[in-house]
Amino acid sequence: MFLLACVLGLDTADVGSVGAIAAKLEHALSISNTQLGLLAAAPSICAAVITLPMGILTDRTNRVRLLWITMLAWSAAQAFSGFSQSFEMLLLIRIGLGAATAAATPAVASLVGDLFPGGERGRIWGLILSGEVVGSAFGYLIAGEAATLGSGSWRYAFYALAIPSFLAALAVRRWLPEPARGGRSCLRRGASAFISAGEESTGPQPQADDDQFEETKAQEKVEEHGVAPLPSLVLHADPESMSLWRAAIYILRIRTNLVLIIASALGYFYFTGVTTFGLVFFEGRYHITQGPATLLLMLLGAGGLVGVIAGGRLADRWLEDGKVNSRIIVGAVAFALAALFFLPGLLAGTLALSLPLFILAGAAFGARNPPLDAARLDIMHHRLWGRAEAVRTLGRRITTAASPIVFGLIADQFGGPGGHATPSAAHGFGATANAHGLRVAFLILLINLALGGILTFLATRTYPRDVATARASETETAADPHATPLRPAA
Repeated sequence: MFLLACVLGLDTADVGSVGAIAAKLEHALSISNTQLGLLAAAPSICAAVITLPMGILTDRTNRVRLLWITMLAWSAAQAFSGFSQSFEMLLLIRIGLGAATAAATPAVASLVGDLFPGGERGRIWGLILSGEVVGSAFGYLIAGEAATLGSGSWRYAFYALAIPSFLAALAVRRWLPEPARGGRSCLRRGASAFISAGEESTGPQPQADDDQFEETKAQEKVEEHGVAPLPSLVLHADPESMSLWRAAIYILRIRTNLVLIIASALGYFYFTGVTTFGLVFFEGRYHITQGPATLLLMLLGAGGLVGVIAGGRLADRWLEDGKVNSRIIVGAVAFALAALFFLPGLLAGTLALSLPLFILAGAAFGARNPPLDAARLDIMHHRLWGRAEAVRTLGRRITTAASPIVFGLIADQFGGPGGHATPSAAHGFGATANAHGLRVAFLILLINLALGGILTFLATRTYPRDVATARASETETAADPHATPLRPAA
């Protein structure tokens, strides 16, 4: 769990690092909020293109090897970022960084599905996704502090992040096991053996039964409630050899998955805007220096950390009690609460009033992901986990690539003259005008969280049926994993 959390955390830390040195980058490279947003968006733009091929590799190759090799590549890209001599050069290197990070989310999602029992995945996802929250805070802290060393150059921020990325790649290579697919390596209490990928056919079974796949808690509950699968989406052959095009179409035909992909994209759109411009906003809005502003963001991150841990645990507990839609409901309520707390926090005129509301919003914001990530595994055949996460990540990457640019454009439009702050005018007119523009952007784009909550609530109508369909597909393909033709039932 710690290693998987580190992978996601270091990916998120990069976005946080850009936000931490935003003012220095704007001053040193003479760029606007829009150009700063492009620097934050560049990795996501490239990753959006590369994610689908990485999903195929995730479903067909050794996932751990794929992870540590790509992590070494992104460590190198972070180091080279510090040598950039112009905005254009830095932008080009960050595009390469995005290509290297594209494997992270598909590989982590697939590994979670095979390493941890279905009934505990909400809680497990909460612990692993805490890496995103800690990573964002880590990026702010390490990059911000490193940028004050020596001559105070922004270059040290990128050098500092390259080191933990390199060390994490070595740790993944050394200590993260490659599990057998289909849940046969689930880390259960009392298990006598761990089945590695090379033992899929002959290794000892840590389960109490002889099934070739791990039935999730959600699948058990829909069976108890007599929920029927959707015949047109039941697979009758192992989907591993599906072409990318056919797999993507099938993944998007699962109604719950389509809704959750859109909702996830809306949530990450806002999250990326906050992490990119949050520090600049706090400095200008409340007339404080970078140190106190970073501390305030750490408090928001602490709220988010509590949320990601509590959200997954709550959903799993309700699922155990028989509430089939628990994961969807917790995610939807968290979306709605995040919007409700952010709104008055942005409208309040003083830090004393705003800060508690922002912390509550951060907690609600963090609580939405773990149950929804667990739900996405519930509704998908295990041989499609990598590609399904790649399709979801494609939508996420596109929106997170657009997010800093959209936030920056709105902030520049409403910021008035002197629209971006510089280190020498941190408390002057430029910083105040910039903060006003960012506040308007945060308020306008808050609609994304509201829409995400509404869409997630709609998924309660289709989730039980799609869980039953995934269970039927697992049963059919377990009976004859090499059957052809490879297509859903008519």
